[in-house]
Amino acid sequence: MNIIDLSHQPEHIPTLAAWHHRQWRHLNPGGTLEERIDGMQGYLSKRLVPSTFICKCNGQLAGSAAIVASDMDTRPTLTPWLASVFVAPPFRNRGIGGRLVEHAMLQARLGGIETLYLFTPDQAAFYQKLGWQILSEENYRGIAVTVMQIHLQALIA
Repeated sequence: MNIIDLSHQPEHIPTLAAWHHRQWRHLNPGGTLEERIDGMQGYLSKRLVPSTFICKCNGQLAGSAAIVASDMDTRPTLTPWLASVFVAPPFRNRGIGGRLVEHAMLQARLGGIETLYLFTPDQAAFYQKLGWQILSEENYRGIAVTVMQIHLQALIA
């Protein structure tokens, strides 16, 4: 298992965009796959926010996790966010999701970020096991979601 910055292998953008579009298009009604591909070009800079980390297993793309400035337009004061945590079905239940989240958290902490936020419709227990705390339960674009946070400076130095 190898986790790298997407900027080192941008050829994976179309695959990632397709995965993310299938998984979350209901949260972005009207958005197209082409718009998602175009938007992911912004993840190729040297900046931490935004950035995407990808996991490869035996040379195959297995998953992703991103750090973005904002992930919920209803919560504009919260920033930055962990987003786009996705593991391809053939690679699930192998610890890849947790490793991707931990990698993104470490990069954020090393980059001076004190608190990260995320929202999830159905994976709150997964994130709680990784140290995330529930901030609120709310309705976002017609979907019940859990908004969570983690204080990174409290993690192991």
